[in-house]
Amino acid sequence: MLDPADRDGPPALLLPSAGPEPIAFDTALAAVLGYARGRRPMRVRTPDAPRGRWVPMPAFGWSRFDTWPADPPGDEGVLIGEGLHGRLDRASWTTVHDVLVRVRPLAEAADERAAGRAFWDLPDDELSVLGEPGTVGAALREIGRAAGAHLGHVFAALHHRRPALVPHLTRTTRRALWPHTEEGDSDVQAVILRELRANAAAMTALETAVAALTGDASPTRLRLHDILLWLASTLRLAHAVELGRDTEEWAARAGPRTAARPG
Repeated sequence: MLDPADRDGPPALLLPSAGPEPIAFDTALAAVLGYARGRRPMRVRTPDAPRGRWVPMPAFGWSRFDTWPADPPGDEGVLIGEGLHGRLDRASWTTVHDVLVRVRPLAEAADERAAGRAFWDLPDDELSVLGEPGTVGAALREIGRAAGAHLGHVFAALHHRRPALVPHLTRTTRRALWPHTEEGDSDVQAVILRELRANAAAMTALETAVAALTGDASPTRLRLHDILLWLASTLRLAHAVELGRDTEEWAARAGPRTAARPG
């Protein structure tokens, strides 16, 4: 259901992978703010509180992922993946590290093939089996195969390195995207491309608004799509919206708009 505040603002987002109903622009913005600023209580023990005390901790991965600067390929890539998806045991850490080394030529080939174009500016053939071999989609599909059980960690590292080209995927978001694939798609990334294209105006406005309100990160529309899809597919969207509408950033944004209304 659309918010009244959205009638004169940016268009709602139509993201079939996230659900059948449009997501009002204000709802999407509040959800991303909730993802960025939301906190949850965690019980911790410290030397000055041996019995433990409640400490507010980030509820989502924004501060451990989106605000981190891009680093050269290497061990930092694994740490980036852990920041978003949790710590790995020693064997898994080694596996992810080795996968990132192995898929580096594929990521570089995708980068070269894109020739400076953002993911959402790629032509259809780049995400279609009809355009293969050598397409961006083919490279991304091979990366997904190589990632195996560590899809999230691998794509988190690659997206962080190339935020305008490599979509971030998890098993959950991949499952949400899969039913929307069409004949000829190279993989689920083709669904993301169609949804970004169909929502170009709203996504442009969302990129601008998020960067201006948060001030500590400027996620591309690829990451914003990923955040909204993950929140929706894990049933966290309503909670994130509630958290976002309780932030100082939301209050600062809403204040002038409220004051400007007649009466």
